[in-house]
Amino acid sequence: MPVKSIQLGQLWRHEQSGELYLVTKVYNEVFSQFAMLRRAGAQPSAESVRVKVQKGGDGASLPGYTFAQQSQDF
Repeated sequence: MPVKSIQLGQLWRHEQSGELYLVTKVYNEVFSQFAMLRRAGAQPSAESVRVKVQKGGDGASLPGYTFAQQSQDF
């Protein structure tokens, strides 16, 4: 499900495991944008996952993840 933009603090659900992940960092590398995700409820020192942001005409999304919050207006 695309959103207007990927932002810090958003929750995304992993499609295979069903676990919730928190966006902890969003950054650009050359021509791509990446999001760092950490499992929600995990310690801050827990391992992070790097996911390439997919952008389209209808917004941005994270492949393999579904936006898990009701409201997109932050």
